[in-house]
Amino acid sequence: MTHKLPLPSCRTRTTKRLRAQEIPTYGKEGNDMSLDVGGLVHELQGMRDQGYQSDAQLRRAVRAIAASDDRFDWVGVYLAKPEEGELHLHNYIGANTEHARIPFGKGVCGRAHGEATNLTVDDVSREEEYLACSADTKSEMVVLIRAGDEIFGQLDIDSHAPAAFGEEDELALASVADKLAEQLAAERR
Repeated sequence: MTHKLPLPSCRTRTTKRLRAQEIPTYGKEGNDMSLDVGGLVHELQGMRDQGYQSDAQLRRAVRAIAASDDRFDWVGVYLAKPEEGELHLHNYIGANTEHARIPFGKGVCGRAHGEATNLTVDDVSREEEYLACSADTKSEMVVLIRAGDEIFGQLDIDSHAPAAFGEEDELALASVADKLAEQLAAERR
């Protein structure tokens, strides 16, 4: 992915929420991601309809996202534990990490939770207090799993390539995160 203008090391965005009929399939017609977002969202809904709980859905989402794109070298889900003020690693695909628990506000993941926003970091070496899952990580994207103001957790994706993530990646992953949030919200009722 090439950018014409230099990007700041960290971007925050207000993610546009897509209705089901608007969910694209990335990886076709020149898009970078080969994840069939609409298909994965439909599959997660089918799992929910069949009675699968969030644990199975989170694991399926991580596997599908990790397999969808060579840029995604580490894909994981952290779940928020407000009573402990931490994010807890639920599951991941990629190199082992010592960051099974991340305090709110610490590192990119903790900061995304604390600021209640998705974050894309084009160059992690420019981040203060960066918590690396791998020494090879060059860029990172965090997409919150949320329903309204309630944050259940986040999708965390690392890449060995600098500036690996674009707005289309965030939009696609936000659609998956929204579907996961539906199940997590239902389980907490």
